[in-house]
Amino acid sequence: MVATPIGNLNDLSPRAREVLGAADFIAAEDTRVTHKLFTALALPPKPMVSYYEHNRRQRGEEILARLLTGESCALVTDAGMPAISDPGEDMVALAAANGVEVIPVPGCCAAVCALAVSGLPTGRWCFEGFLSVNRKARREHLEALKDEKRTMIFYEAPHKLRNTLDDLRAVFGDGRRIALSRELTKLHEETLRFTLAEAVSYFSENAPRGEFVLVLEGAPEVPPQDEDCRMETALAEVRARMQRGETMKDAVKAVSASAGVKKNALYQLAIDTE
Repeated sequence: MVATPIGNLNDLSPRAREVLGAADFIAAEDTRVTHKLFTALALPPKPMVSYYEHNRRQRGEEILARLLTGESCALVTDAGMPAISDPGEDMVALAAANGVEVIPVPGCCAAVCALAVSGLPTGRWCFEGFLSVNRKARREHLEALKDEKRTMIFYEAPHKLRNTLDDLRAVFGDGRRIALSRELTKLHEETLRFTLAEAVSYFSENAPRGEFVLVLEGAPEVPPQDEDCRMETALAEVRARMQRGETMKDAVKAVSASAGVKKNALYQLAIDTE
């Protein structure tokens, strides 16, 4: 498992060069990209096979058969560490299940690089990868993370960023902090640090460019007595909204997001005290 540069070719380690040069063949997410990498780094040509999302089952078995005959393989992705939000995880599981030794050759990982420069807590964090393009599934994923206290890391494409930020704001509230790193290790590398409200405003006026890593602040630790107080305040706001004509469901949905309380618990309390 050989980590490749995520932008700057100088980040490929001497050990990675040695392993790529010594392997019998290369399994690559896109052989064209890997050929360009070998050319740019003046590495000797190697036999390559493609291994990516849509051929991973059949090709995985073919790679395994070669490994079991004694050949060595270097698995690479287009950029970063194989198996991290990447079908390489299936190849590792297949190899391990068949007694084939798997050795990591470390290097760049966009998630860890972005976390390190985010300015947010790094002691405990979770990697959530890419969010669904389906808005309902995306919102359900985010709702499940609403009370997550660890720093959260997401990958996002530029054309989806604005919709994702809108959903993050709706679920986690205006004031939650976020760091957005784009084009890491490349010429136009940039890390922006905002609240979610500020991020939505900024990207409404500035077109997102480049691949993004989003590092989101976790939920604050709330003492039990403060939680009770927040729930009572939230319930009062629900009542006020209902008096202005909103349905209980809509009022609870809006207030739970802004107050940072559990929607189901607030809804049940509103029913019990009606």
